[in-house]
Amino acid sequence: MNAEEIVSRLLYRDALMLVIDKPAGLPVHPGPKGGETLFHHLDALRFGLPRRPEVAHRLDKDTSGCLVLGRHPKAIARLNELFRKNEVDKVYWAVVEGRPHEDEGEIDLPLAPKSPDRGWWMKVDPKGQPSLTKWRVLGRTEGLTLLDLRPITGRTHQLRVHCAAMNFPILGDPIYGTAPRFNGPGLHLHARSITVPLYPKKEPIFVEAPVPEHMRERVRACGVIPDEPKVREGNP
Repeated sequence: MNAEEIVSRLLYRDALMLVIDKPAGLPVHPGPKGGETLFHHLDALRFGLPRRPEVAHRLDKDTSGCLVLGRHPKAIARLNELFRKNEVDKVYWAVVEGRPHEDEGEIDLPLAPKSPDRGWWMKVDPKGQPSLTKWRVLGRTEGLTLLDLRPITGRTHQLRVHCAAMNFPILGDPIYGTAPRFNGPGLHLHARSITVPLYPKKEPIFVEAPVPEHMRERVRACGVIPDEPKVREGNP
């Protein structure tokens, strides 16, 4: 990915915050194995400011969609506070295997690391941290369901573990689901929209990311037509 490509994925920009449509497969932070990450492209998103923006929250490598960045230290501190207090509304779309019996519900299952050696590998554990996800069905087809997922807490891999624990794992998940490790359909989990109450005296900022290419066919099969992104307030 080059500078032009990362700039083309900009969904929202104002003096404090950027929101980009992170592609699936691109890690946000450098890892022990090296390789390309979003961190390597942040200079392209300075837009005249003296320093590069910083990521305000996490998205898994294989999750696509809305990712928030703060443009300078005060903005980053403000965004970190909003995420810490769970005041940012995050909506994910996921194509899952199976057909949940209900049309909506909550998953209230505490989560803890599965292994001390790999802190990102999570499991349901009564002694773990409280974790809550709200979900509702957006559409169905044979063997697959499109869900709207709202994580009330923000635990590592929360949506992936919660869906798997309810016997409707996310399609393309090689860790908690049934997908092969290589050559699978890709993780069908997308950070669809984000609502950030950034300015106290203004309406919250709402940003929506388009459905990624690898999910479009199955989203359409579930009866939902993938649309173009919508942005409110400060469209760049």
